[in-house]
Amino acid sequence: MLQVKYDREQILNVIQNVTRKTLDMDLTWDWPCGVAYYGVSRAYQTTGDSEILDKLVKWADEYIELGLPSWTVNTCAMGHVLITLYEETGDQKYWDIVMSKVDYLQNHALRFGDRVLQHTVSTANDFPEQAWADTLFMAAFFLLRVGSKLKDEAMIQDALNQYYWHIKYLQDPSTGLWYHGYNNVNKDHMSGFYWGRANAWGAYTMSQVKPQLKEWYLYPQCMDVECSLRDQLAALKLLQTEDGLWRTVLDDAESYEEVSASCGIAAAMINNGNPLHTKYVQKALQGVMSHISEDGRVLGVSGGTAVMKDREGYRNIPKDWIQGWGQGLALAFLSDMLRQGE
Repeated sequence: MLQVKYDREQILNVIQNVTRKTLDMDLTWDWPCGVAYYGVSRAYQTTGDSEILDKLVKWADEYIELGLPSWTVNTCAMGHVLITLYEETGDQKYWDIVMSKVDYLQNHALRFGDRVLQHTVSTANDFPEQAWADTLFMAAFFLLRVGSKLKDEAMIQDALNQYYWHIKYLQDPSTGLWYHGYNNVNKDHMSGFYWGRANAWGAYTMSQVKPQLKEWYLYPQCMDVECSLRDQLAALKLLQTEDGLWRTVLDDAESYEEVSASCGIAAAMINNGNPLHTKYVQKALQGVMSHISEDGRVLGVSGGTAVMKDREGYRNIPKDWIQGWGQGLALAFLSDMLRQGE
């Protein structure tokens, strides 16, 4: 078990501030909001603050009345908060939307090869036969949560198939690190960089597999997930900066430190539970906390990032604005921090 030292009341106060700021951001029904409100849901589960739930319900109901967008892999990220809303309120309309997203992913979303989900950001065929690490959070983890809840073996297997092939396509076996994307047409990793947030998507979602599946050891793909995460975290710990963070290109000393990636990676270490990672999580906590303003803005978060053409493309993504994914991953990290000590 990790032995991280922290001030519980201080972290609770930061969670409340970040949650309040996130709910004031006027986010729309897409992946930035999906990640943000996943974090807000985790904050609600950690604090039990009914005001958070009331605000989520009010936002969702207003958006549903106004009309929802077409489904893509990215918009399916909104399914995470809908699971929480259904579980807490019992309102069937939330679950109906969850299942419409599941239907899209299972029956209509673009796939290639061994039924691997192609990453989609719009209704167009934006990135033909490309697998991105982002898909694990937006779709595979979501499918796993729903499949586990319904005890739907076919859905669980579909989700685990996504994990399996994303590991095969994106993890470099020689380093343990993850590439951002894979192009199945050209059979390459495009620019071939170890992008920080891609590694966070991979690590965080893999750390959630065991909690979702009580008999995880009966699924052979879970052995791949366990070993992949083990090797990835062993590599990542060596790339942590003196400030406790990870860079936007992990092995590039000229790339800036990036907070959303750092939150996802540190949360994965917490959930994986290796006591030897205690000192890395401790440093990450200090680094992340130093980048959260008093009014709840998570700073040092890079903008939305496609698979860039070169190193300069990643280095030059701006980090001057707060982002939904930064808020959400910070809330997930801090919530996991508190819950691991319970």
